[in-house]
Amino acid sequence: MSLIRSLGYLRVESTDVPAWQEFGTRVLGMSLGRGPSPDAAYLRMDELPARIVVTPGSQDRLTAAGWEISDFSDFSDLSASLDEAGVAVKHASPDELADRRVAQMISVDDPFGNRLEFFCGAALDSRPYSGTGFVTGVQGMGHVVLPATDDAAALRFYTDVLGFRLRDSMRLHPEMLGLPASDQPLWMRFLGCGPRHHSVALAPIPAPSGMIHLMIETGSIDDVGRAIDRCAKFKAPMISTLGRHANDHMVSFYVRTPSGFDIEYGTGGLTVDDATWVARQTTAHSVWGHRFSGGGGR
Repeated sequence: MSLIRSLGYLRVESTDVPAWQEFGTRVLGMSLGRGPSPDAAYLRMDELPARIVVTPGSQDRLTAAGWEISDFSDFSDLSASLDEAGVAVKHASPDELADRRVAQMISVDDPFGNRLEFFCGAALDSRPYSGTGFVTGVQGMGHVVLPATDDAAALRFYTDVLGFRLRDSMRLHPEMLGLPASDQPLWMRFLGCGPRHHSVALAPIPAPSGMIHLMIETGSIDDVGRAIDRCAKFKAPMISTLGRHANDHMVSFYVRTPSGFDIEYGTGGLTVDDATWVARQTTAHSVWGHRFSGGGGR
């Protein structure tokens, strides 16, 4: 069983923070939060002060994915497990804890340089949340798809070291990703740590921003439809039509962020029970829809 509860937050560096602020509120339907930096954008999805923190910088990239741990005991156990596995662990400074508004935090790099932060004791915002009704709670803020070029190393780190459960695999032809044809398939892995079908997926897809996409889930198909309308109104670049995924059953579309990675905006995602779930594989991305354009397709 994983000591990790759910995906807690993302930290993004951006060359255009105001564009992110407008995109997050007007297009995605999040509300503005408050934070220690006047130059950053804090985007809320629920009672937490921010699920996405966008800081100014010289490039557009994901700087960290934050993973929530239930309590101090599990946090200590995870830290000990990482030390035992020989993973280089960085303990947060008081300034970093204050910036994240958490009680404890450590960070590591996965085998591909993706920065992962593990935290517990998150502070809540005293102000009522006023944005779109997102599905968070025990399922966290959604899922992330991260680049991983070595399938075996990815599975060892995320399952053996971090305790994620392999929920599904997708077998891909290299030419689907713009790579030379080969008789050896490429694998996309879907891993979970709670009831959400997957909280992280790993794919051998180049990602200049450090992330392929973030999925956020709303409570109804009407929320998704209104978001599609807002994309048209505010000229946000939708890169897919509406569709339903084959593995987690999410009905969703994809829109490009100001940082170049994509947001999957959906509803009706599958939840699973590890006691009865059987991991399988598929070659189908979607049951229907999800016609991609403009460099999308995953």
